[in-house]
Amino acid sequence: MAKILLVEDNEMNRDMLSRRLERRGYAVVMAVDGNEGVAKAQSENPDLILMDMSLPVLDGWEATKLIKSFPVTSKIPVIALTAHAMAGDREKALEAGCDDYDTKPIELPRLLEKVEALLKKHGAA
Repeated sequence: MAKILLVEDNEMNRDMLSRRLERRGYAVVMAVDGNEGVAKAQSENPDLILMDMSLPVLDGWEATKLIKSFPVTSKIPVIALTAHAMAGDREKALEAGCDDYDTKPIELPRLLEKVEALLKKHGAA
């Protein structure tokens, strides 16, 4: 069972997405801000991270840069989740170290395709 770290500050989004992922057979651990996301990436060793980019304390861009800078967490794939759908936002997320990008509101089938593709690519599927 693949473990996904969901870093999301909005309780409703966190609850909705975690329940849907768990129904699909994923183990889900959660963090509510960027600092907690970085700490749980190190302590929980997830197979994949879903990172909201607009987070309190430490935003998703900086949290992703930190996660990718540590040898123990650098290989964990990160999917940016953001309501920022302007031209250049995808490139900004990829420059921060994210492996993929998806926009909110979340379309679960599209997100699951990205999750499964990255898990397979990294040998965790």
